[in-house]
Amino acid sequence: MKIQEYLKQHKLIIDGAMGTYFARLENNENAVSEYANLADPAKILKIHRNYIDAGAVMIRTNSFAANQQVLNIRPAQQAELITASYLLAKQAVAESGREVYIACDIGPIPEYSGRTEEDLFEEYKLICDTFLKEKPEIILFETFSDFNYIKKLVPYIKEKAPETFIITNFLINKNGYTTKGISARTLLEEIAGTKEIDAGGFNCGIGSGHMYHILKKLNFPANKFIVAAPNAGYPEQFQNRMIFMDNEVYFEENMQRIIELGVDIIGGCCGTTPGYIKKITEKIDLQESNRGIRINLSVKTEKLTELRSNDFFRLLESGKKVIAVELDPPFDAKDDQIITCAHKLREAGVDMITMADSPMGRSRVDSILMSIKLMRETGMSVMPHVCCRDKNMIAMRSGLLGAYANGIRNVLIVTGDPIPSENRQSTTGVFDYNSIQLMEYVKEMNREHFSEEPIYYGGALNYGRGPLEKIIERMEKKIEAGARYFLTQPIFTDEDIERVKYIKSKINTKILCGIMPLVSYRNANFIKNEISGIHVPDWVIERYTPEMTREEAEWTGAKIAGEIIERLNPFADGYYFMLPFNRVSLMDKIKIN
Repeated sequence: MKIQEYLKQHKLIIDGAMGTYFARLENNENAVSEYANLADPAKILKIHRNYIDAGAVMIRTNSFAANQQVLNIRPAQQAELITASYLLAKQAVAESGREVYIACDIGPIPEYSGRTEEDLFEEYKLICDTFLKEKPEIILFETFSDFNYIKKLVPYIKEKAPETFIITNFLINKNGYTTKGISARTLLEEIAGTKEIDAGGFNCGIGSGHMYHILKKLNFPANKFIVAAPNAGYPEQFQNRMIFMDNEVYFEENMQRIIELGVDIIGGCCGTTPGYIKKITEKIDLQESNRGIRINLSVKTEKLTELRSNDFFRLLESGKKVIAVELDPPFDAKDDQIITCAHKLREAGVDMITMADSPMGRSRVDSILMSIKLMRETGMSVMPHVCCRDKNMIAMRSGLLGAYANGIRNVLIVTGDPIPSENRQSTTGVFDYNSIQLMEYVKEMNREHFSEEPIYYGGALNYGRGPLEKIIERMEKKIEAGARYFLTQPIFTDEDIERVKYIKSKINTKILCGIMPLVSYRNANFIKNEISGIHVPDWVIERYTPEMTREEAEWTGAKIAGEIIERLNPFADGYYFMLPFNRVSLMDKIKIN
């Protein structure tokens, strides 16, 4: 019987955990089950049989972590291991003599390795192709945090094997959000709106009680089957080991409540065992046809209904050449000087102060906290930089919520400078997100929490990094992720001016062109030779001499800045000044048309 037909008449029970159950049997919490597909297939076969004997009507191949990064294997080894995972599941079903479905299990490939999106997509295709050679009925993506790869993979699979039943499950936390900040509601809308997906829902991350409370608040799509596979609970430390305590009765009671909501497919994830699955099959009526209240869901594309407009963006749209000035926070708690600088910038008519986030990877006062203080002290609009280098997703979300609660409505989202090489032994970058992923996160926060007065955010434009078409492609991804404007690196050369002009002609967005008035011969040489991504031509260096006074050098830098501004003026939407050493007096010297 095709799985679609089965689901019209029954609830379907999936197996429980493979990884944690295997580790439990091995008495080694670090044991990796996927290696055993080749090294000890009898153990994997036995686990499959245990779940089938417990009543599972679908088993998952032992391939969740079968990627090159986690297992440190080459593509040929990976393909062999994946094929073995399917054949072992197939053998277990054949030996059982029962009608049991096999889902080819694909988990997320870690994204923090520095590999490109294209490279990761190719590996996902390799995994799919390896499974498709076996002509499976079901492919399951589980424990994903967003649709980034899934939205490209599901049509790829359907094109090659149109009859394949595709399930997509996502990992959410106790609040109903993925690590990328996407809500359970939005995920169901995406599932409903993706024609190639047949079923979808949630697995891992939370226990059965939290899963029930999240699901009961959601509307289920009429056109998809819904899946729920929570963890046994939450691991606890016992004799220096993290283990899941047995709570089969509690799990079964919650799964009964989940079934009553209308969920179609249930099972277990981390910490569950054949005992959990057996308890479900003994207590829950699988002939139950209740599918709950179903509605036609679709991806929400409407614009946010803003009750208050964003002052800074309104200036940008008015056609005014907006002036933003970056200040670097202090290295210590002495903030008198930066507050004085902010007051001077207000007197100079600057529209926005941006606050760098520990530039060059060297610790300074937090950009958000410093921005809040400047805003309160001066009344000026502020835009803290928020970089992905230093904070995990928990700290990032807390910081953004705190910024919003204190009146911040503009941020610049950047990936962040790398940690200096001399500090890498003691300090590590986090990079749970890249800048585009963090933009998606803030976009979701705007929708869920700040719809009446959203955070407006911009992105960095590294105009000199690679082919122009690739730069434009990345900008388009940022715009799709909600970026409203871009701030460029400092511009000096004619070639860079032409590159930015070309970009502006090809993409409809607001661009603030970066201006850095160099303040000495030494400063000019340092920027030219030590800072990547900024192209200082020889003619700029030649305008300075080592013997110049501070005043002479500043006037030279201001004059050069004015000349560059004149060249940029026909197409720039504004200017983004990066003043070395926070020398705000330069703003009185620079001619801005």
